Amino acid sequence: MAKPALIVHGGAWNIAMEEHAAHIHGVEKAAREAWKLLQAGRPALEAIEKAIMLMEDDPTFDAGIGSVLNSAGEIMMDAMIMDGSNLRVGSVAAVQGVQYPIQLARLVMQQTAHMMLVGAGARQFAMQKGMRMAAQAELTVPREVERYRKYQSDPSLSPIASFTLPRSGGTVGAVALDQYGNLAAGTSTGGTPYSLPGRVGDTPLVGCGTYADNETAGASATGHGERIMQVVLAKHGTDLIRQGMSAKEATKAAIDYMSKRVQGFGGIIMIDKNGQVGFAHSTPHMAVAFYDERDQLHSYIS
Repeated sequence: MAKPALIVHGGAWNIAMEEHAAHIHGVEKAAREAWKLLQAGRPALEAIEKAIMLMEDDPTFDAGIGSVLNSAGEIMMDAMIMDGSNLRVGSVAAVQGVQYPIQLARLVMQQTAHMMLVGAGARQFAMQKGMRMAAQAELTVPREVERYRKYQSDPSLSPIASFTLPRSGGTVGAVALDQYGNLAAGTSTGGTPYSLPGRVGDTPLVGCGTYADNETAGASATGHGERIMQVVLAKHGTDLIRQGMSAKEATKAAIDYMSKRVQGFGGIIMIDKNGQVGFAHSTPHMAVAFYDERDQLHSYIS
């Protein structure tokens, strides 16, 4: 039996100083509850789903409650979950009115023959499965209304400003290794502020925002989605494990490659097949929480 391992993130941004405590609290809570499941012998997929649902419920983050508004003033969310034992994927993109996009992604993986559902079709599937639906007003927080109005009033602002201006709210993700030696990874996001309606980022795309393979590692990425897509960041990172790097080396090398190749901002967390944890980022801050080999919880905004 393998020794369980877990790491979660709450986004890589310039996190406003007054929001550091909330980010730490959010990632710690998600990690603790997911860790309980792993310690009880539950599968990695279940732990990932639990951790991310808790962060989707936390208005601190840009996922579920707290999602950003696009240029039409709408919330459109993406999520993906991946099983490293068989490379099965569940993904949803540009979905509206769903409180737990990661739960919907897992349902797509386990109860359909598909890998991805988008937009109205994803919402309809959620309703068919009896999921908890949510009006946009339930998902919208004052922080994002204020940000939306700022973008409306200042046309010079671009989505890239999200990475350099102090802010709260970030994509969330988790990676776990269970006692059976299976890896799983998941990511959930409300997208990029003031993006065009229908825009889809890296989160729900295989190998971009999320990847898991028992032969190498599991990874969840966050940051400038278009740049992450260009380098297929999560798959790139796990491939470096196959080449002999450690998780710490692979996460740093993957972020360095994105920075040099496409001048991208972001972060990535990873657990390799041996349970070693790594994380790296090129943004001013990244919120992470993980358990070490002594089962001690560590949390950072680094």
